[in-house]
Amino acid sequence: MTAVATQEIPLVDLKAQYATIRDEVRAAIDEVLESMQLTIGPNVKAFDQEFASYIGTKHSIGVGSGTDALQLAIRACGVSSGDEVITVSHTFFATVEAILYANARPILVEVDEKTMNMDAAAVAAAITPRTKAIIPVHLYGRTVDLKPLRQIAQDRNIMIIEDAAQAHGALLDDGKKAGSGGRVNCFSFYCSKNLGAYGEAGSITTNDDRLAEELRALREHGQSTRYYHPVVGYNARLDEIQAAILRIKLRRLPEWNKRRRELARAYEKLLSGSGVITPEIPSGERHVFYVYCIRVPGGRRDDLRKYLGERGIGTQIHYPVPIHLQQSAEFLGYRKGDLPVTERLATEVLSLPMYPELTDEQIDRVTTSIRDFMKGN
Repeated sequence: MTAVATQEIPLVDLKAQYATIRDEVRAAIDEVLESMQLTIGPNVKAFDQEFASYIGTKHSIGVGSGTDALQLAIRACGVSSGDEVITVSHTFFATVEAILYANARPILVEVDEKTMNMDAAAVAAAITPRTKAIIPVHLYGRTVDLKPLRQIAQDRNIMIIEDAAQAHGALLDDGKKAGSGGRVNCFSFYCSKNLGAYGEAGSITTNDDRLAEELRALREHGQSTRYYHPVVGYNARLDEIQAAILRIKLRRLPEWNKRRRELARAYEKLLSGSGVITPEIPSGERHVFYVYCIRVPGGRRDDLRKYLGERGIGTQIHYPVPIHLQQSAEFLGYRKGDLPVTERLATEVLSLPMYPELTDEQIDRVTTSIRDFMKGN
């Protein structure tokens, strides 16, 4: 008989978070609507300053989405037709999509099995005279070690563009925050992220004054001043309502990230010896657990997901088809077997519920269900 849970545990519960900030959010939205300054107004300008201060960079440029951030950053770095950009196949498609928008060629490399992040040795082997940039992806909330990548890039005029879309508040190897280590750095504020808008939003951070000026123009149709367009840009503006919401959430982000790390430690303890592989928890604040992603070896992942779903427990697979094996990427010439670690991970990874409002009782229910399944299978 199929077990039915009395109350579902979703993968992400945005309603629970909203309940804690509802009055403040509604007041902020009302204030924006009363002013009717809806684009590049006081909230966007304030959020750009506040987010730059939080990340530890001179500039933050708010844009319409994380994909906008990547696309504009790649353009501002001068990547163009004939250039190669090295990144990973185990990531969301937008990372590669943005490279293709620039008419450049994505070079997809292997990840480290333990961290599921970019393998520096694979990057070194992929360097060619056409390599223009490296895009390390801080996947699931854990940062890539940038030190070896900087050594690879130095003296070759290769730029590092951080994809920090899943790592708001995570720390790099040098103790600075993700989004402060590249020439330019990209964030998504998609609604489910640690710092999420109520819709789409993104940001680009940099310490380069010239690039910041160019990026501000690019996000608004290439304007230097209103109706003067020295370059062709994009409609990639962050709107005032999203900026107002992000300002409220940014103040709570450290507390929310702390709770995510507590939940990750609880998962690790309760799943010890269960037969699933839990993610390593590095010391300090290097991981902010946007996703709590276990691995289920032995071909049992899909059965476990079904079992949990029947018990009202939400899960997700990040990501079931690596980019190098996507139909839309066939023209790149990759074949099954080219990236064996990435391909194996795609058959094993399973994301469990993770959000700051998750209760200890819910964690117990999730982990008990996993242990029961693994014992019986």
